Amino acid sequence: MPKITQGIVRFKTEVYPAKKELFDQLAKGQHPEALFITCSDSRIDPNLLVQTEPGELFIIRNAGNIVPPHNNFTGGVTASIEYAVAALEVKHIIICGHSSCGAMEGVMKPDSVKPLPHVSQWLSYASAAHQIVLEKAPEASYEEQLGMLIEENVLLQLRHIQTHPQVAAKCATNKVQLHAWVYDIGSGEVKAYDEEAKRFVPVEEKYQKEAQALIQENQMPCQSHS
Repeated sequence: MPKITQGIVRFKTEVYPAKKELFDQLAKGQHPEALFITCSDSRIDPNLLVQTEPGELFIIRNAGNIVPPHNNFTGGVTASIEYAVAALEVKHIIICGHSSCGAMEGVMKPDSVKPLPHVSQWLSYASAAHQIVLEKAPEASYEEQLGMLIEENVLLQLRHIQTHPQVAAKCATNKVQLHAWVYDIGSGEVKAYDEEAKRFVPVEEKYQKEAQALIQENQMPCQSHS
């Protein structure tokens, strides 16, 4: 706890003054570009991962980066998705899994989470991804199946989120783009699912065209208005 409280003091005395203009703007409201859904795992820091400032990401975190299919039950994930898409009008939704995910290990070894009834029930939202892995690679090693499950789970949750009415509507009108990512904690590699290639590829490869367009835009000479 002392380290945490010292961090607050350092934020108040060093970080906040250096970014006061930004925080003055944020005090008036938020306009995040993306909804970022990821795991609660303490090793994941979304803002550090994508190098964003406060106000740029609307973040939902839970065990296994899970999105339950839409139903009439109001939960925190459902309400947060609805608010991000309908009220904040985010342009992108990113679901990001990660390597060595304890939640996915729990999906593969359900007996290990039996003493945790709420966790066990929550992880059932990833059971279809596990079945896909068993169907595709029944003879694969545990480590190989776990890696596959982490990827398949992200794709499953991406399908789940499209059952949410606001997301479905925005996707139908091309007002929201969906992204499936997997982050490797050990290497720092982030891969994104490529629909054409039907596999996860490095983000540099997936978003190469967008990156080049941004570079060209930033390099364009200023136009004269005279």
